[in-house]
Amino acid sequence: MNKKFGNLYQEYLNGKTERRDFVKKAAVLVGGTAVATSFLSLFEANYLQAAEMAENDGELYTEDITYPGETGEIKAFLARPKKKKKYPAVIVIHENKGLQPHIRDVNRRMAAEGFLSIAPDALSPLGGTPADNVEEATKILGQLDKEKTIKNMVAAVKYLKTHPQSTGKVGCTGFCWGGAMTNNVAVNAPDLDAAVPYYGTCPKSEDVPKIKASLLAHYASEDPRIDAGIEEFEKALKAAGTDYQLFIYPGTQHAFNNDTNKERYNEAAAKLAWKRTIDFFKAKLKS
Repeated sequence: MNKKFGNLYQEYLNGKTERRDFVKKAAVLVGGTAVATSFLSLFEANYLQAAEMAENDGELYTEDITYPGETGEIKAFLARPKKKKKYPAVIVIHENKGLQPHIRDVNRRMAAEGFLSIAPDALSPLGGTPADNVEEATKILGQLDKEKTIKNMVAAVKYLKTHPQSTGKVGCTGFCWGGAMTNNVAVNAPDLDAAVPYYGTCPKSEDVPKIKASLLAHYASEDPRIDAGIEEFEKALKAAGTDYQLFIYPGTQHAFNNDTNKERYNEAAAKLAWKRTIDFFKAKLKS
């Protein structure tokens, strides 16, 4: 029963099942709505506890911070190696589910590679990412003002450029919605040093010459909506003389890097893309 419940919870966590439907289905498995709700609370508590324990593994310094943005104070999760010195910096932008434990973990992984890393919460103007409610986070993300949101993310570049523990070199990466936002940051932040969008919507061709950062783009081979823009994007990058690399991973789907999404996660592609990302950031930000 626990395995079936766990699989059902994973669907709920990934936004494939609404909370109401989840409780109905779970009630059948465990013998009642009250028991299902109790199990849900337990799973959520364990999920968050595991994320919290991972954040405080002893090798990193982590904290929740805010930085000044276009709409006011923007919440973010900061991580860096424990030794107090200057590090090159990286912005990690979340998917369309808001700042979930998975992205906080990705931010930690980035810090563990020797970076001062922050994961902004794009939903800060609306109070921040709702706790334990992925579906609601995805819903309210659509309420954000796009131009102000871009400026809020660009403000993270300025924040890290001047952070006392930053070398002044700043990169940006993001996934899905965050991949598209990474492209937007690259277009709108001429002082960004490196950008790594994962399966993000391509920017308009006329905006590509504005990109001054070095670019490394990752795409899934089975992602028709996003992949439709790759040819024009690459043509524009070549015409603008942009320093770029572009990889398409065979047999992968959108969100192949997300190891909490069992249906789409592709371990081999995710590990290769991550290695390329880290090598790229080290080359562009540590030189």
